Amino acid sequence: MSMKMKLEEEQQDLNLIPPTSPLEIDKDLTLLPRIKLNLTVHPSSPSLTLTTPIDEWKMKTALLTFLQTSHTLPFPLPEEDLVFKRFNKDLKKRKRDDPVAYGTLHIWNLSFLTDKNEDDVVKWRNRLVEKLNGVELNLQGVKFRLDVVVPDCDDFDLMKKNWEEFYAFGKRNLNSRREPDTIVMSGVPSRWFAETRVSSKPSMLVTHTIFSKFGKIRNLNVAEDDSGKDANEDSGDLVSGLYCKIVVQFEKYKDFHDALRVLCGRSLQKQGSRLKADYEVTWDKDEFFRNPRNQSHEKNNMAADHYRSEAPRRQVYNSRHSPDKVRPRRFRE
Repeated sequence: MSMKMKLEEEQQDLNLIPPTSPLEIDKDLTLLPRIKLNLTVHPSSPSLTLTTPIDEWKMKTALLTFLQTSHTLPFPLPEEDLVFKRFNKDLKKRKRDDPVAYGTLHIWNLSFLTDKNEDDVVKWRNRLVEKLNGVELNLQGVKFRLDVVVPDCDDFDLMKKNWEEFYAFGKRNLNSRREPDTIVMSGVPSRWFAETRVSSKPSMLVTHTIFSKFGKIRNLNVAEDDSGKDANEDSGDLVSGLYCKIVVQFEKYKDFHDALRVLCGRSLQKQGSRLKADYEVTWDKDEFFRNPRNQSHEKNNMAADHYRSEAPRRQVYNSRHSPDKVRPRRFRE
């Protein structure tokens, strides 16, 4: 049986899709399963005074060596799947509790977990976090402590617990809904949701077509999103300004639930591109489409950015993009 499964074939029940299987959500777009961990590095001794910036390559080598000698992973981790970056802060101004570096660790080869269900994969990931969290790395006699966490947007169980508590105990209008229905997805390459050879801006029609495979859509909004990308601008993956933020409201809670579950723990890749885009995804607790300010903004942009489908009148999709607000930028494949 092929590892790649088309979403069209499983749309009626996303729960049938294994957590280690890629999902083809469009002819050119695939959701790739992976395990991602966020790393933060602190000096082991808070009283340590650093006189020189941390060496990113030596930090990376030290952790790769630990992973190999401790047999933490069932295979050698490729060098390109571990990244460290220094915090660009003057060492003289650094406070005692400030970290000295941050990084990410990706595990793309999940073949050893192919026969595991979602709970087993989560348990393995959590055990890996426990093994790595607090590890000491020695760089030329100076010891550093590694803090390891799972990104919030990759922890579906935690998000579900949060929204259940929010709607059970949070302050809400008695007339408002009692469960979420809207997904917020940010850090998405705009060009990947654009109409080919027409524009580099994300298309409402293309975006709607892609997300409608998860279920029936009630509302959709696309806007520019450069937030949270400044720290990685020098990575060479994407030029700043080429990201978009997608807010999609589903008709049914089940479609929202299952779509968010499969979006967690995956990255996006376009056919022909080497880039694997790590987006952030979460549920909307601010009721984006019920906020009068957002509705007012949408009405002001309706003339320029309105897309109307043949669905019922309430299904109105508006884009916040406008040609005057978008500067031409180049995309690096």
